[in-house]
Amino acid sequence: MTFAHFSFDVDADGIALAVWNMAGRSMNVITPEVMGELSAIIEKVAADAAIKGCVIASGKETFSGGADLTMLEGLGGLYQQLKAKDGPDKAMQALFDESRRLTLLYRRLETCGKPFAAAINGVCLGGAFELALACHYRVGASDNDKARVGLPEVKIGLFPGAGGTTRVSRLMQPGDALQMLLKGDQLRMGQAQKMGLLQALAPRADLVVKAKEWIKAGGSAVAPWDVDGFRLPGGLVYSKGGMMVFPPANALYRRETYDNYPAARAILQTVYEGLQLPFDRALTVESRYFAHVLLSPEAGAMIRTLFVSMQDLGKGARRPAGVAPNTLKRVGVVGAGFMGAGIAYVSALAGLEVVLVDRDQAAADKGKAYSEKLVTGQIMKGRATTAERDALLARITATPDYAALAGVDLVIEAVFEDRAVKAEVVAKVEAVIGKETVFASNTSTLPISSLAENSSRPEQFIGVHFFSPVEKMMLVEVIRGAKTGDRAIAMALDYVRAIKKTPILVNDGRGFFANRCVLNYIREGHLMLAEGVPPAMIENVARAAGMPVGPLSLNDEVAIDLAWKILQATKKDLGAAAIDAGQEALLDKLLNQHGRQGRKNGKGFYDYPEKGQKSLWPGLADLQAVKLDPDTIDKTEMKQRFLVVQALEAARTVEDNIITDMREADVGSILGFGFAPYTGGALSYIDGMGTKAFVALCDKLAARHGPRFAANALLRDMAAKGETFYGRFKPETKRAA
Repeated sequence: MTFAHFSFDVDADGIALAVWNMAGRSMNVITPEVMGELSAIIEKVAADAAIKGCVIASGKETFSGGADLTMLEGLGGLYQQLKAKDGPDKAMQALFDESRRLTLLYRRLETCGKPFAAAINGVCLGGAFELALACHYRVGASDNDKARVGLPEVKIGLFPGAGGTTRVSRLMQPGDALQMLLKGDQLRMGQAQKMGLLQALAPRADLVVKAKEWIKAGGSAVAPWDVDGFRLPGGLVYSKGGMMVFPPANALYRRETYDNYPAARAILQTVYEGLQLPFDRALTVESRYFAHVLLSPEAGAMIRTLFVSMQDLGKGARRPAGVAPNTLKRVGVVGAGFMGAGIAYVSALAGLEVVLVDRDQAAADKGKAYSEKLVTGQIMKGRATTAERDALLARITATPDYAALAGVDLVIEAVFEDRAVKAEVVAKVEAVIGKETVFASNTSTLPISSLAENSSRPEQFIGVHFFSPVEKMMLVEVIRGAKTGDRAIAMALDYVRAIKKTPILVNDGRGFFANRCVLNYIREGHLMLAEGVPPAMIENVARAAGMPVGPLSLNDEVAIDLAWKILQATKKDLGAAAIDAGQEALLDKLLNQHGRQGRKNGKGFYDYPEKGQKSLWPGLADLQAVKLDPDTIDKTEMKQRFLVVQALEAARTVEDNIITDMREADVGSILGFGFAPYTGGALSYIDGMGTKAFVALCDKLAARHGPRFAANALLRDMAAKGETFYGRFKPETKRAA
C-alpha cells in the first residue's frame, strides 16, 4: 500500500510499521486526508491475517502537534450553512456526526482485533496524543528532553473530544485526570509514564524496536476498559471516593474560571457523566459535549486568536517582505536591572551570545546572577542540567565597558525610564557599534520617535517592549518609529522569534498598545476604590470578569511609583486634563504620604509579609471618603467597566493607527495583560458583542461614569454600518512558513 502521508511496510515477523511523515510540513498534523489514510491502514492491518500488529511512528523530529484547527473552524461554518437550509436540529446532528469522525476512527483502531503501538519520539499533543491513547501500547522517548505529551485543548477553548477525556479518566484517579485535563499541561515522558499514560520508555533509536517486541511477545489487542471486570481506578462516582473528588472539583472550577469557559465545564461534565456509563456510551457523551463547545463563541474566538493568529504572528506574518532573514549571534543589553537581566537570560537561553552592560562591574554581575538564579531553579525542578547552566552563563559577558558591544547584531536598551538617561545611553552605544547594528529601546511608554531624535541613525532605531517578568511573559511589542526602516523591523521580529516569544508590530504613540489598555484597567480599579467600592470586591469582580489578577494587585506588581511617574510624565507632556485628578490623589497618598511602592518594597495596595500570603492593606479604608454597601453595587456593571474600558482603548488605538492588524490587538491583549481570554481578545470582545451593542453600552457607562467611556468616531461609524473589526480591517493573508 502507498500513501501520501504515511509509509507502510510489514517486516519478516508480520509486524507493520506506519511512519507518519507529511510532505511540505515541519510537523505532522491531523487533516481529513490523514484520517482517510489512517483508516485504510487500520483496515489493512485488521483484514490481513499475515499481519500480527502495527506500530505507528513519526518520520519527523516530533510525533505530532494534533489536529489542524482550521479544519475545526470549518465545522462551525458547516453548521451555519446547514442550519439555514435544514434547521437547527438537523444541522446539530450533522455537526455531531462530522465532529466525531476522529472519535470513531480511534475506536475502530482500538477494537479492530490487532494490537497497535505508538512510538512517541517527541512532542505528541492534542488529537495526536488521543491517537496514542487509543493504541494498546505506548512507548516514549527517554533521551529527548523536549519530548512532551499532553491534551492542551482547554487553552484554546476546546477539550479533548476524540476520546481523550474518556480514556484519561479511566487510566488514572479522577482527581488527577481532571487536573491534567483542566490545566492542559504538557508532560515530560518520565512523568507521563508514572501517571500511567505511557507503558514504557526507550531511547529514540530503539522506540520502534521496543514497540515491535511488545507486539511480537503477544501484546494484547484489547484496551483495559474492554476487558470484563474492568474497575475504574478511582472507584464509582457515587462512592465515598467519588464524593471526595467531584463536589470539590466543581467548587475549584467555579473559583478558578467563574464559569467563563464552556470547555472547562464540559470536561467536568464529560468525566462525571462518562464514568457512570459503558465506554462507548461515554464516548457518545463526550462527542455531544464537544459538538456544543465547538459552536460556542468562546471556542471560536479563542481558536482564532490563541491558535491561528498566534501561529501567523509567531511565524512572521508581519515581517517586511524583501528583507533577508537575520541570523542573530550576539546581542547587547544595556541596563542589568530586573528587565535587562531578564532580557539577557531569555537571549542566552535561546543560544545567543549576550553582552550585558551596566554602570559598573558589580551592577553588571548582579544582572548576570539573575540568570544563574533562574536556571538553578530549573535544575532544582529537573528541567535543566548543571552543564546547561554553565553553558548558558558562559554565553553572558557582564561588563561596564561599552566597547564590548562592538560586533553585536542588536542592542537592547533597558535603562531607567528617563529621556536624559536614555539619550546618554544612545550616544555611548552608537560610538562603538557598527553601522548595521540595530538599536532597540525597551521603553514602556515614551514614544520611540522622540527617543530616536537622539540617534544619528533613526532608521536603525526601534522599540522592543518586553513585559515583566521577561522569562514568563510571551508577548513582545515591536514599535515602529516615524523613521524606523524595514531592516530594523525585520531584525526585531527575527530576534523575538529566536527567543521563542510572540511579537506584535505597532506604530508609535504614547503607551503604544498594551500599556494604553492595561493602564486604563488599573485606573478603573483606582477610581472604583475612590468611589467607595470595597477593595476585595474590586479584585474579585475583576477576576470574575476574566482578568488574571485584580487591578490593585497588578498595580503592585508593576510598582506604584512607576504608575506615579507615568502619570506625572503624561501630565507634563499633555497637560493636567490628560490625567484623572482622583487617581493622582490616590497614588499621591499611597506613595508620597505612606511610602507604599508596591510588591518591591512589600507595601502597596497589599501587604507582603516575608512569610505567609499577601493581604489587602487595612489602611485602604482610610483613603475612601465614602464606603458603599456591597449589596447595592451592580456587579455586572463592574465587570463591564473593567472590560469595556480596555476594549474601548484598543478601538482607539486602531483609530490612531497604532494597531494596523486586528490579530495583533487580540493576541497582544491576552498575552500582554491577560484580557479575558474567553473573549478572544479586546477587539474580538467588541466584535462578539456587536459594535452597535458595544456603542450602546459605552453610552450607558459614559452617562453614569464620565467621558472616559465615550465611544470614538470609528466605533460609531462601524456601529452605523453594522461592521466588525475583522470585517472592516481584514488581516493580511500572508502566512510565513
